[in-house]
Amino acid sequence: MSVTDLTNAIVGGINSGLEQFLEGTLAAILPAIWLALLGLHLGRPYILDMIERFTLRLGADLLWLIYVGIRDFLIISGVVLSFMFLFPDVVSADQLPITGGLAAACLFAVLLVKLMGDPDHNLREFRIVTGLIALGALFYFVPYIFGVQFNSAAAGGPFESLSNWLVTSSNTQWAVGLAYVTTALFAIMGAIATAYTLITGGRAEVPEATSTQ
Repeated sequence: MSVTDLTNAIVGGINSGLEQFLEGTLAAILPAIWLALLGLHLGRPYILDMIERFTLRLGADLLWLIYVGIRDFLIISGVVLSFMFLFPDVVSADQLPITGGLAAACLFAVLLVKLMGDPDHNLREFRIVTGLIALGALFYFVPYIFGVQFNSAAAGGPFESLSNWLVTSSNTQWAVGLAYVTTALFAIMGAIATAYTLITGGRAEVPEATSTQ
């Protein structure tokens, strides 16, 4: 083996190791993001109750801004980190939840609803966002718990086939297919968001109030 071949082998091994480390880190962070997001969304009544107890308006506004900022940051982070579910080579090589891409699509839909409406002040839109977050959590945690985490414990047991089916690396055909489905959903919702932003400037037109005499 020449020096060039040895160098290329070492560089390739380092790059492969870094790629696997990055993908493993993202896969480990996503469950924490989902748990924090669910906690913040379900804890909204508590935050509103705390705001009503503030005697200083500035403190109430700051608490609400911090809550909304952290919650929306987690949604955006979940979408960005879930981009690995769009790549067939990644889902085929790593042990990921089979429907993790659909969970990411639900989060992207939440951002779309927030762009086109105001779920914090509109009950119907709030219910839509709540349903999307709940559906996304089911898409992520069911295969994550019963597939990725239960995979080693289910080896040789009656649930081995089900556990393997819920993991992308052992169910590559479905994993790649769902990756393409997720990509299509992202593309459709991205096109809708782009068109809406270009038409409205990102803000819905509010009809002017008319005075009656």
